[in-house]
Amino acid sequence: MTVALMWEARAVPGGGGELLAWARRQKLPVPPLRRETLRAPQDRVLVITWWDAPYDAELPELPEPDGGLVTRAVHRWRFESAGSDGSDPSDGSDGRDVGDRSDGSD
Repeated sequence: MTVALMWEARAVPGGGGELLAWARRQKLPVPPLRRETLRAPQDRVLVITWWDAPYDAELPELPEPDGGLVTRAVHRWRFESAGSDGSDPSDGSDGRDVGDRSDGSD
């Protein structure tokens, strides 16, 4: 089973770059299958790690940053893979059913 751990924090105003650098420096004791770091407006940073493990497995997570770096406690979520959505970017489709067109065409 694939489990994804999501870690999201909001930096103090103007501190997004520092929080991003801090998150990138954090090493986990065991490497995940994949790790991706993202950023968003309002100085938010999101780190997603993917693991080959049961949903309730004990997995390493990023710590809380120093309180002077963030405006609130870190938000954490855990998800398990629900399988493929059936879309294949190589076939030119966007994964929507024909009846699910939002552009008005049939």
